[in-house]
Amino acid sequence: MPDDVLAHPESSGSATDVDVLVLGTGAGGLTAALAAATAGARVGLYEKGERVGGTTALSSAVAWLPANRYAAQAGIADSREDALAYLSALSHGLIRPELAEAFVDTVPELLDWLDEQTPLRMRLVAGFPDYHPEHPGGMPRGGRSLEPELFPFTEIPGWGERMVGVTRPMLVAETPIGGGSGLLPADVAAQRKAASLEGVGRGLVGALLKGCLDRGVEPVTGARATRLVVTDGAVTGVEFDSGAERFVVTARSVILATGGFEHDLDLVRSFLRGPMHLPAGVPTNTGDGLRMAMRVGAELGMMSEAWWVPVLALPQADPAATHRPVLLVNLERTLPRSIMVNGQGRRFTNEAANYNALGGAFHHLDPTSFAYVNQPAWLIIDQGFVDRFGGFGVPPGGPAQPWLIRADDLGALAEATGIPPTALSDTVVRWNEQAAALRDDDFHRGESAYDGWSGERRHYPGPAATLGPLDEPPFYAVEIVGSCLGTKGGPRTDVDGRVQHLDGGPIPGLYAAGNAMAAPTGMVYGGAGGTLGPALVFGYRAGRSAAREC
Repeated sequence: MPDDVLAHPESSGSATDVDVLVLGTGAGGLTAALAAATAGARVGLYEKGERVGGTTALSSAVAWLPANRYAAQAGIADSREDALAYLSALSHGLIRPELAEAFVDTVPELLDWLDEQTPLRMRLVAGFPDYHPEHPGGMPRGGRSLEPELFPFTEIPGWGERMVGVTRPMLVAETPIGGGSGLLPADVAAQRKAASLEGVGRGLVGALLKGCLDRGVEPVTGARATRLVVTDGAVTGVEFDSGAERFVVTARSVILATGGFEHDLDLVRSFLRGPMHLPAGVPTNTGDGLRMAMRVGAELGMMSEAWWVPVLALPQADPAATHRPVLLVNLERTLPRSIMVNGQGRRFTNEAANYNALGGAFHHLDPTSFAYVNQPAWLIIDQGFVDRFGGFGVPPGGPAQPWLIRADDLGALAEATGIPPTALSDTVVRWNEQAAALRDDDFHRGESAYDGWSGERRHYPGPAATLGPLDEPPFYAVEIVGSCLGTKGGPRTDVDGRVQHLDGGPIPGLYAAGNAMAAPTGMVYGGAGGTLGPALVFGYRAGRSAAREC
């Protein structure tokens, strides 16, 4: 331990400050801390940011949990065998079978434990299909995506102001992504506001946080972990930097739940498989856990992968802000009367596919030009889209967002965006012909059960939910780039979250969970909640295992 590192100012002087030290307050970290505490361990919970919640608090909070009891109660048939077959069919050999089995097998136990130890109550997002439902074991009519019930923040007074994100008093099922309109009746909205009810990401974080607080585990914020303390080959604590001081907390076990590395440019350039811009996660995700694990010899896995998503950059309200706000364009690229084209004016993918799968399209490298030919791209809509759907945060009828590029005809739109006008015109003509036939022969948009989920399926069945012409001027365009919700790479672990050493075997005292670990589902994003389902499961397993080691 360096001489210039101070002792923890609140140290009790005992052999260890805590039994289990958890770094990070997203879903993985909160679940790990609570699991360790309910198993009898003395737990310390530390957060780098000034506010708790991490990227989880910004999320929809849907958790993909196969073979769950909520589906069974709704009469939906699912099984361990189908879930494992589905993951295997999509894995390209990158999922270790023991991790897939541990994930699926732990779901019933996890859900029972959450009911017993927290106020978190999950519910089925009815009908939400898997992201690749036509593959073996896939669920085209849903059953694996769960979301939290609304949580009253009156149960954690003061913590709402200390949490990432903004108040969203809605269930995912009430939003367009979950099958709803996105609009609440005025009386319902008022009632929820009066009761301080929140849903989605902050609702999930709030319920897990309440479980921790009830057991005396209170997050320490503004404390960046900088280095693991190692004694005789075992991890025995963490060095911190709070800005005002440096200190050490000793522990018998440390759980890394610090998120990914998407906001560290050097790590992104070194590891990700293709370009990634404007990451959607919290800015504190700079790979701190990854760097600490690397220093003690951790074996790494899934370093080239991320939870990919296309985004657009929103206008920067605060010029001094260091984190550019982005908009996920799940709805806009899926609704009829929209297409995406590359800089050559050509469509290059099924726009309605799940956002993670689209990562591959944005990473296409042309061997002749040696350019990523589909990044950036342009989302094109027409006035018919604005009149029927609004989009980009405005209601049907518009007016269209002022930051969209507007043109009276396709030629002018091509000139404004730098797209070859003939290519764009030809692409739109072909698209309109295919939309009229309700058949996308180029990229099969509308054929998967998932494609129309975020489309206009409430009024139009089948491919018509996502296929529609661009034929009502004026036309609008906005630049789209390949981004991510978070990275997937990190130290490899066993089924209980123990970090593995390069030379084989676990590193004593070191665990990882959430986006800080090598993704247990490999490159697969099984369905809505494919990030948070494994984070909850392996956070639970890591916390329980770490407590047993004490």
